[in-house]
Formats: sequence, structure tokens, C-alpha cells
Amino acid sequence: MTSPGTIGASTALVGLLGDPVHHSLSPALQNAALSAMELDWVFLAMPTPADQLSSVLKGLEAIGCRGLHVTIPHKQTVAALCKTLSPLAQRLGAVNVLVPHADGGWFGTNTDVEGFCRPLRDAESSWNKRRALVLGCGGSARAVVAGLIELGCSCIEIAGRRNEALIAFQRECLDWAPQLKTVCLSDEASLATSLEQADLVVNTTPVGMASPNDPNAALASPLSPNLIGRLKQESWVYDIIYTPRPTRLLQLATNHGCRSIDGLEMLVQQGAAALRLWSGRDDVPVAAMRDAALQQLTT
Repeated sequence: MTSPGTIGASTALVGLLGDPVHHSLSPALQNAALSAMELDWVFLAMPTPADQLSSVLKGLEAIGCRGLHVTIPHKQTVAALCKTLSPLAQRLGAVNVLVPHADGGWFGTNTDVEGFCRPLRDAESSWNKRRALVLGCGGSARAVVAGLIELGCSCIEIAGRRNEALIAFQRECLDWAPQLKTVCLSDEASLATSLEQADLVVNTTPVGMASPNDPNAALASPLSPNLIGRLKQESWVYDIIYTPRPTRLLQLATNHGCRSIDGLEMLVQQGAAALRLWSGRDDVPVAAMRDAALQQLTT
């Protein structure tokens, strides 16, 4: 066995599939945990175009990959490539973690719900009967909606750019989220009303994420300053993006008097849950993962 922190012939692979993945902190936090746990594994971020996803999964299965994270834009499409799905992943139609079956194929599940809920439980003792507005209707939004239901929110609205996408999202979630309502981002009057009533706004879109190919990307916000001005002071704004830290959305919200949460703790908690699944161990060093992520952000 190779000593912790080194890579040798016996080193096993775990990793992240997405496009893009250059911004991800997952390699830093997962490799810190693997070293602390003395596992002879290495975690790599692997850029995977959508048209190569199936081939990449087959290749990684063939070389004995021990587990995978899945991120934008593959969380929904990868579900169809799994041999089996957890009940949660099946209900959400979104997968962010893959675990290899001993007899071949991948088991798909979702740890985003657990990761999303933890910072909110730490922030408030109860979210029962609160009103929430979710920006975006992709794979991450499904996990967020499931988390909000688990937390007890009484009214959940989903906001997106295209009505047809919102209607499809609402229809797909009808069986398990019958209380879900929709609002189009282009309908500023309705959106303003939703913001005025919201106790919590969650951004699940990539708008505002830092990009080395676009220096202006991090200057963007999914909500304009005028719309943020409609929020109640002391309401919560949660951006699941963690680069930059804080995002433009959270800067504007904080300046308005809102309380903010970024995506770093969600990343750490869902990553720790994934490592428990891959390793079969409960002694995952969450603090070491958090410290490694913070160090990466400051370098």
C-alpha cells in the first residue's frame, strides 16, 4: 500500500465529472480527507463533455474507479446511465454521487439534499411554515426543493427564465412537491411580490460563478439590485455557488440587510456524505475537508 499523500501503482481513483470542473474545490477537500483517513486513493476532477459521459463512465468502471461525484450539466442525464438508483435520486430525477456495484454498473444517489439542509439547520432552529423562493430549475433545484420540504417550508416557489421549463419542472415534481408554485424571471411584478414575501431565497443557477474564461462572470447576479431591494431585511439569501466568496448576489443581499449563506458548507457536507458511501466508513474528517476548502479559496 502506498503511504498517505502519495500516488503509486496501488492507488485507487475517485473523482468528479462535470463541464466545467476547473473551479471545483472537491479535489482539495476530498484529498485532505483521504489522507487523514489513510486511504490509498486519489480524487481527480475530470472535465467531461455531455456527449462523452457514457463512454467516460464505462471507462472508469473498467479501471475500478471507487466512486464519483457528478456536477453541472450531468446531474439529470447521468440518472439514465445508472444500473440502480436510490429512492431519493429516483424521486428527484437528479444524481450527484455514483457508487460502483460489485457486479458492475453504477448506483446513483443524491447527497445534495443533506448538504443543502445542514447550513440552514445551523442558521435557524426551525424553518417550519417559512416561505422560500428558488432561482433556477435544473438538477440542483430539485435537491433544494426536496430539502426545503424536509425542513418544513410551507410555500415554495421556483423561478426560471422560460415558462415551458418551469411547467415541466413543476410537472416532474408534482408527486412529491404538490405545493410547488412557479414564477417567471421576466415577470418582474410577480417576481417582486415573491421576493417581498420570501423568508429565504436560494440561487441554484450558475449566474455569478467565477470563470477563468470570462473575467466578468463573477460580477453577475441572478437578481438585479432593484429586485434585491424588495427583500425583507433579515431574510436569508443562500447561494449554492462558492467561487467567488462572496458572490455578487450575496454582496448585494448583505448590503441590503439580508443574512447570507454561501455554498461552501453545502459542498463540504455533501462531499462528506459521498465519502462515507464510497469508503463504507463513518469517520470522515469533516473539519479537515472544510479547512482544505478554505485554504484553497485563499490561495
